[in-house]
Amino acid sequence: MTDLLEHARPIDADAPQYNASLVRRADQHESLAAFWVRLDGDPVPFEPGQYMTIGVLVDGKVVQRPYSVASDPAVAGAEGYEFYVRLVEGGTFTPLLWRLGEGHRMRMIGPKGKFTLEPDDDRIHLFISSGTGNAPFVAMMRALLREGRPRRAVFLNGVSYARDLGYVEVVEEWRRTGDYPVTFVPTVSRPADPLNAGWTGRTGRVETIVGPVCDELGLIPADTVAYICGNPDMILSAEATLLGRGFPEASVKKELYWPKGKEPRGVAPRPGASPIE
Repeated sequence: MTDLLEHARPIDADAPQYNASLVRRADQHESLAAFWVRLDGDPVPFEPGQYMTIGVLVDGKVVQRPYSVASDPAVAGAEGYEFYVRLVEGGTFTPLLWRLGEGHRMRMIGPKGKFTLEPDDDRIHLFISSGTGNAPFVAMMRALLREGRPRRAVFLNGVSYARDLGYVEVVEEWRRTGDYPVTFVPTVSRPADPLNAGWTGRTGRVETIVGPVCDELGLIPADTVAYICGNPDMILSAEATLLGRGFPEASVKKELYWPKGKEPRGVAPRPGASPIE
């Protein structure tokens, strides 16, 4: 009851702290959606892989959370910054975000973060993500495609349920047309669940398929760089697998959505869980 009352609190429609608006939202299902937030003035430049912090005012206080940007920096002025978010039951911010309609005023600051691509790196890029941790990789590939210099990528994404796989149509279209040299490898961790009826792809948590995928595709430390984004248990496990295969630490880059042992309120440490509340 406390959580229900907390998230029924009125969200200020306008406030001096607001400098942006929610200009678009697309619901994938009842607890997963993409949100586009656009600044009032000129867009703030960012590098793919960085995050912005968005929030609203409730009872005189700004409630906010950071999210990786999924969109190409070049469209920030016209379309805004795209965020791919899961609704977390009992969370502090996402239940508020879910109540917002298009046009609602918001606060947005940033960018921050160092989880960005190395310049002129022609190695194969192994992107490993759990849940909505795929967002920064989509931004990276979108920007590289626009610049006309896509890098060969192997893109792993692990979720609990097939319906939670995001950006599948975008990535598969790149692969089908050859516009972007990407191999997409999704996996679901709960294959026996009725929600996954009909799933014929890989199963297991994403960290468990890192080794097999490396073997199948011939990914070796000499010509591969890995980027890992999502919950800390997944990241530490995937990193251990790669280091055990001879990958140098400098070739394994990480973005933890929260420090290990400090999950945000409302988040249970489970495969495919939302990174931020």
